[in-house]
Amino acid sequence: MYAIIETGGKQYRVEEGSILDVEMLAAEVGTEVGFDRVLAVKKEARLEVGQPYLSGVLVRGKVLDHGKAKKIIVFKFKAKKNYRRKQGHRQPFTRVLIEKIEV
Repeated sequence: MYAIIETGGKQYRVEEGSILDVEMLAAEVGTEVGFDRVLAVKKEARLEVGQPYLSGVLVRGKVLDHGKAKKIIVFKFKAKKNYRRKQGHRQPFTRVLIEKIEV
């Protein structure tokens, strides 16, 4: 069984026991989080699709830790104008263990 959830403006395909990095959540390490924006659930041969979300379906997870992704370099440049701007960015994330998909 798997589900497709939406969090942080992105969509993720999750199964029980999977670990994923989502956009930073305001939750402490070790606490339980619930994702109620479930777009679809596949159980055996049956696929349920919401319009846009399914009601009565909840995906429960546990916050493992918080962190920052690898640094990316943002470099702006204009030819012949002596314009150069270099900036780095590290996106914060929350690592979540999916424990249960409740249908």
